Amino acid sequence: MARIQPTPGTDAADGRGEARGRRKAVRYAVPVAVAGVAAATIGIGSALASTGDPDLPRISAQDLIARMAASDTQQMSGSVKITTDLGLPTLPSGLNLESGGGHGGKKGGTAASPESKLTELASGTHTLRVAVDGPDKQRVSLVERAAEYSVIRNGDDVWAYDSAGNTALHSKAPQRGPDGKREAAGTPKDLSGMSPQELAKKVVEAADGSTTLTVDGTAKVAGRDAYQLVLTPKQGESTVGAVRIAVDAKNGVPLKFTLAPKSGGKAVVDAAFTKVDFGKPGAGTFSFTPPKGAKVTEGADKDGKAGKDGKHAGRDQQGGLPGALGLPGAGGDGAAKVTGEGWASIAQFSAGKEAGGIVSGKDRSALKDAGKNGDTAGKLLDGLGSKVSGDFGSGRVFSTRVINALMTDDGKVFVGAVSKDALVKAANAAK
Repeated sequence: MARIQPTPGTDAADGRGEARGRRKAVRYAVPVAVAGVAAATIGIGSALASTGDPDLPRISAQDLIARMAASDTQQMSGSVKITTDLGLPTLPSGLNLESGGGHGGKKGGTAASPESKLTELASGTHTLRVAVDGPDKQRVSLVERAAEYSVIRNGDDVWAYDSAGNTALHSKAPQRGPDGKREAAGTPKDLSGMSPQELAKKVVEAADGSTTLTVDGTAKVAGRDAYQLVLTPKQGESTVGAVRIAVDAKNGVPLKFTLAPKSGGKAVVDAAFTKVDFGKPGAGTFSFTPPKGAKVTEGADKDGKAGKDGKHAGRDQQGGLPGALGLPGAGGDGAAKVTGEGWASIAQFSAGKEAGGIVSGKDRSALKDAGKNGDTAGKLLDGLGSKVSGDFGSGRVFSTRVINALMTDDGKVFVGAVSKDALVKAANAAK
């Protein structure tokens, strides 16, 4: 059996006996202790219980991707730990941009919209519980300290429930298309898009000749043997350093997804199963009845469509890696236009002249009605990003650790996982 990583050698006897043994023990004790503390702190002790990386037969990157594509796993359940560090700015404590005095997670808030919960996954560490039984039965729950938010799909019915506010949203799943198939998994913009499988699927599907593919050793994830697939952008303007996907060696299911920025530091997105079971989940897992006293809202779109044209925002409209990385697919004037290729793709759309005036500071009359909040928002915008200019005119670039966005003074938006210079070049070409 071929090894992917060489086995470390052993020290030959040198006659120093116990003294050398004691030095080795001390040398290894420190990292072992640190690893133990880290495991206890982040709650993955069981995942690190392995004695080392598994010894697996060699496999090429192409064959590993083919194994992922051929995976026919239809049933599974488990827990996913997701940590995100996009580098988003912290809003001032006095700024409240919500309307109606609350949201689905608070008493008196609006319906339990999946879109509103997705914003909570943009930073920090969260735990998801997932269960799947074929294309028509899924459940994803965001587990919090004193509450749980769940999206449950059972056949034609889709429920979103927030226990914190005892609110529920009911809608219908997308109808079957001409090929007889429904939406592949979950509902549009629900929490399932943050699972290792969905993140890996989107990025691998979008990868092309602009990507170097390698298999970099093996790993144990949630007690399962896995290969480590690495995707590295070839294009210099990309802000992505690499994407690492741990693929189950037996069934080809992605178990872990890590996106590292070119700038270095900790991962921007790290999503991994801490527990996983490929058996059939219990039938009751996908049953849901609103609890007594719950405020239930019926979804306005009964056929599951996200727009008048039946398309969902994201890859359906813009394609390529912008969609895979979750970039916006539409703005105030309609669907986004995509320029560039692969990791250098840039989505372009219009947010409208009013938005451009607000961001640039030239016209903030729209914020006057917001009173103190409007003043705070204006100061926040002035402190964010950096002003740029070019043939296109002038604008402001807003940056995170991976995604950068340029909004021009006339409301045009250019966004991508690319450098600031690449955005300015795109704006110049589109003037």
